[in-house]
Amino acid sequence: MTSTLMRFVRSAIAVSALGLTSSVPAQTAAPAFTPPDADSIPDDDFGKAVRKGQDIFLKTGDHAADFVGNTMNCVSCHMDAGRRKDASPLWAAYVLYPAYRSKNGHVNTLAERLQGCFRYSMNGAMPPADSETIVALESYMYWLAKGAPTGVKLEGQGFARLPKPAQKADYTRGQEVFRQNCALCHGANGAGQSVNGKMVFPALWGDDSFNWGAGMQSIPTAAAFIKANMPLGKGNTLSDQQAWDVAYFMNAHERPQDPRFNGSVEETQKKFHDVATDLYGQTVNGKLLGARSTPAGGKLRAESKVSMK
Repeated sequence: MTSTLMRFVRSAIAVSALGLTSSVPAQTAAPAFTPPDADSIPDDDFGKAVRKGQDIFLKTGDHAADFVGNTMNCVSCHMDAGRRKDASPLWAAYVLYPAYRSKNGHVNTLAERLQGCFRYSMNGAMPPADSETIVALESYMYWLAKGAPTGVKLEGQGFARLPKPAQKADYTRGQEVFRQNCALCHGANGAGQSVNGKMVFPALWGDDSFNWGAGMQSIPTAAAFIKANMPLGKGNTLSDQQAWDVAYFMNAHERPQDPRFNGSVEETQKKFHDVATDLYGQTVNGKLLGARSTPAGGKLRAESKVSMK
């Protein structure tokens, strides 16, 4: 063996011993992040915008009434004031926008993403991108993400996806999971519970829930959220199968129409819901879901506050 080759071998051995090389790239764990304390919002003009965003987030119907068509709040899905991991925390979302979304086939700004939440999850209307509502929510998200790396998927981002269920998701099993674990808060008919006209536990289906365009109508998304966060205060106590089953049961009920509805359930299904895990346009228990949906817009349409076109 030549001296040059020996030096190469010794060098390769040394590098390998240090763990600096591998035939298979190492998997890099998503970095952890902790948002700032809730009581550390700055006492200045920027802090006022942050607090406004926090107020909108926690009591959306009170502080952004012109854009909300149901009784839900942003915090209904983004738990713990948008702080909780695996409940689509705001600090993890802020650092990933602008981003391409297949839902609408183009790069979305953060403002557009928030507008979509109002249109679909709140069954309402989109605030203008430069409105006080959007600017305040962006300010709150920016503050929550203070110190987080930009463009990096952080630990706890979005909802932790579940593996495919061992058994196909089932309505009857899901109904029993709902009865035992969910009905106490959300009501036997899924209509939620209110106190003095204010929503305490959100409606899961029906006219006062999110509409057919919302992300939560997708069974994998709903199952992931339920597994990590429900029953309230007892996240990760249901099995994966139970989460899939109850998500199917929840989404096998009618809810407000998809705002993109073009007059035909079949065409709307093909264009926007052409996956087996979206039940829109599918027949469950003899009912074609989407065929009897009330129009999108909820109370906004009823009060004629805005055009829903």
